[in-house]
Amino acid sequence: MRNNWFRRNFERFARWIEGTEPEEDKKSYHIVPDRIKSTKELRDEHLNSREAVKGHYINKGLRKRYLEWESSNGAVFFHHLYRVMAVLICITMIFLLLLVTSHLPVFGEASNPAHNEVFVKYIEDTLADTNATNVVAGVILDYRAFDTFGEASVLFIAACAVTILLRQTGSRKKQKVSVPSKHDLILTKAATLIVPIVMLYGVYVILNGHISPGGGFSGGTLIGAGLILYLCAFGAGQMARFVNYRRYLYVNLAALGYYALAKGYSFFTGANHLDSAIPHGEPGAILSGGLILSLNIAVGVVVACTMYGFYSLFSRGDI
Repeated sequence: MRNNWFRRNFERFARWIEGTEPEEDKKSYHIVPDRIKSTKELRDEHLNSREAVKGHYINKGLRKRYLEWESSNGAVFFHHLYRVMAVLICITMIFLLLLVTSHLPVFGEASNPAHNEVFVKYIEDTLADTNATNVVAGVILDYRAFDTFGEASVLFIAACAVTILLRQTGSRKKQKVSVPSKHDLILTKAATLIVPIVMLYGVYVILNGHISPGGGFSGGTLIGAGLILYLCAFGAGQMARFVNYRRYLYVNLAALGYYALAKGYSFFTGANHLDSAIPHGEPGAILSGGLILSLNIAVGVVVACTMYGFYSLFSRGDI
């Protein structure tokens, strides 16, 4: 009897959520069983009826009301909430920036420090600490290597976001190798001559970034420009033979993963005064600077892939 009472009241509650109340509910709720059922039968009957009532009324009644609220009142509510939160976040950021600015030294005040000790340390000790003759490369890839890793990660995340928004998915025809038309004769001939030079110069800038002006960012920009020029001259189908979406992701992940592992190892050994197995080499040589050369290569790969990925996605919606 207790199970029948619970089932009956649960059904009434479900009908109340649904907004309908059958005529039999308005009559009598007293149920006289034909025979005395066993505890197991009552329990099984209760469970079966409960699942059936839940599936019918809650799925059709409560879900329907939720969807109606979401499409009408819910959309308006979240739209207003989005505006309020956007304004609050902007006000908070402005307040924090003004607070930090108010604590800066007053320009021209006599008590201001005459110089910054940090750049003096960089200029005087970079060659001895890193064996890199390019001070800028020593700073961004040794002293502040994790900052550079953050910048490279931002580029990769931005490329992923643009890919999610613009990449064409689902059923699409496979791209065929495009043959340059007669109208592109000048472009293709010029690209055939210029692209190898641009790519080779980009590789040179990356490999010599620790001993001369240059590095991963500038060299990666050159390589990315070479890839874009090749894409414009020979078409997406021809470019897909060398760079496709799968290779694009694998190369980016491999470069960022190597950067994180290599520099994490370097900082761990330096912070714990352990001997590092990575030689610094002779200053001025190509194989010098410890990890700076390989980190420059990793950064150059990420920058080149990001530039090419952005152009490819914005131009035709795919990589």
